[in-house]
Amino acid sequence: MTSRNKGVRREVGRLVTACLLAAGLVGTAPAAAETPTPGDGPVVVPVQTTGPADRRFNLVFMGDGYTAAEMPAFRADLERHLNTLWSIEPFASYRSYINVWAVEAPSAESGVDCDPGLDAPARDTALDMGFWGGCNPDSVQRLLTVDSRKAAALADLVPGTSRANRQVVALAHSSTYGGAGGGYATASGGNALSSLITPHEIGHSLGGLQDEYDYYARGVPGGPYSGPEPSSVHHTLLTERQMLEQRAKWWRWLGERSESGGVIGRHEGGLYSTAGVWRPSRHSLMKTLGYSFDQVEREVMVRAISAKVNLVQDHTPNTEPLGADRTVWVDTLHPVGGALSVTWRLDGRTLPTDGARTVDLRRLRLSPGPHSLTATVTDPTPFVRDPAVRASAALTRTVSWTVDPSLTTARDDTRAAFTGHTPLGPPVGARTVVHADTTHPVDRTPDVRWRLDGRPVSTGPNDRDLDLRSLRLAPGTHTLTAHLAGTSEELSWTVDARPATAAYELSEPLRTVRRPGQPVEYVYDGPFTMRLTARDDQEGAVVTQFRVDGDGWYTYYGWPTDAGAPFRFSPGGTVIDDLVYGKLGRSRAVPWDDATPDYGTHRIEYRTIDAAGNIGPARGFLVTLVEP
Repeated sequence: MTSRNKGVRREVGRLVTACLLAAGLVGTAPAAAETPTPGDGPVVVPVQTTGPADRRFNLVFMGDGYTAAEMPAFRADLERHLNTLWSIEPFASYRSYINVWAVEAPSAESGVDCDPGLDAPARDTALDMGFWGGCNPDSVQRLLTVDSRKAAALADLVPGTSRANRQVVALAHSSTYGGAGGGYATASGGNALSSLITPHEIGHSLGGLQDEYDYYARGVPGGPYSGPEPSSVHHTLLTERQMLEQRAKWWRWLGERSESGGVIGRHEGGLYSTAGVWRPSRHSLMKTLGYSFDQVEREVMVRAISAKVNLVQDHTPNTEPLGADRTVWVDTLHPVGGALSVTWRLDGRTLPTDGARTVDLRRLRLSPGPHSLTATVTDPTPFVRDPAVRASAALTRTVSWTVDPSLTTARDDTRAAFTGHTPLGPPVGARTVVHADTTHPVDRTPDVRWRLDGRPVSTGPNDRDLDLRSLRLAPGTHTLTAHLAGTSEELSWTVDARPATAAYELSEPLRTVRRPGQPVEYVYDGPFTMRLTARDDQEGAVVTQFRVDGDGWYTYYGWPTDAGAPFRFSPGGTVIDDLVYGKLGRSRAVPWDDATPDYGTHRIEYRTIDAAGNIGPARGFLVTLVEP
């Protein structure tokens, strides 16, 4: 190991230790660290720490083409990418499974290779990233590659991570649209759409999801599909009837309203083919950036994220038989979107523990002889419907013990104390599951008592998790506390139950129509623009979204060529780099989609997702497009 690497590892250890101590083993840390100067080696910065790296799924971000002086731009790009990522399911619900690290490796020169064209000069950068598949004239411009060997070397600097528990995302210092999936996900850092490229590419790299494009080269229809039944879970040759009869592909979701708009069914095109193969939804994040994962893709991503961790984080040792004069416990993970379930069984019989994380064996009055005790931890998320996925190690774990009443348990001096909890710094949202874990004395179960604005809150036997959604909080700011009974230990959170608000600004209409009790109506005979702005009474970024005529929610990013410009609607849409944006009415993704103007009245709605995860109510207005 070189002296430089030793120094980097010492710096990593200092940063991680400080972060975990400050957060009580669970917390967050800002992306900012000491700015590298020319000649410095890479610096590892913990951006979000939810637990030990070897027990979490680790997202490792690194930048290429950012010089030492431009490192603030890398941090800003990373923050924007993460703000968008946390607004998308299932990342929003499983954020607590994920550590985020930034490896700041200054490049000698600014920018990346072949950007924007093959004739662009090569740059001396840390990761040798390049468009056109690494400057390959037979490739496509948007294919942004990275030197995997160099990326792996930087990722290896993050202690506790390995190829098995991490995903590397390399951001290029570029405003050109581009990215790639695979073992290493890439995205341009500064393009208006780039923060949406990241979850799309993670869908490839982590979930094994396939593109739903009906083209490979931009502007060139892919033609008919001629292969066998695809292995892709979200592509098929089967009809809906065949899916139902065979219980194949997405048969469990057929007929439901798609999370990305429309109805889950059979929509032609995908795998770079225009015909002969079908996908579940008309559009989704794997087809058109801006929409969400649909239910089929979301189920895949839940399993992929969960497979990187163990739902059981710790438990009473089970290598030897236990006495019946003690407590037995399991510590679980704590998804933000919903608590895990724990079922205890004694000799195969389910115990009435109602989700408790600890069982007091003394209350069971066990008969002489050995007994089998099990705790099964399951994720009951509605995002998963496939029983095989639910039963997999990603979403179900079982711990077993042998209990022998003839044994006597040695007393211990473990005192009741909190060991881990939801981060205390930033406000938690009204849809959040807040948790507090404790130590485990062998002769008792420490009680966690919750209060909201000073009033007791009942949780039932599982007092480690509190689902704030069940409280139906009034809009505003609240104080939540968790007190450890019999001690002076208490945790406190600010609960943000007031969603951010959004406002819209439209270009000048032909006329404005106002009717009592009806949304405002704006009349246009051609293109118009819409700017969405957000405001929140708490710190943190706000993601705004809009939808047209009840279609899927679409993330507002400005305009593809300028993040600061308003979104532009037009009768047929605007073609940019052989993709189509902003067709009013029925959306259009590629030039060969139907461009027939949808004259008449349309409803445009908008909403917000704030940093605490609150989703604001949908508000809207009407736009009438008349023939010129």
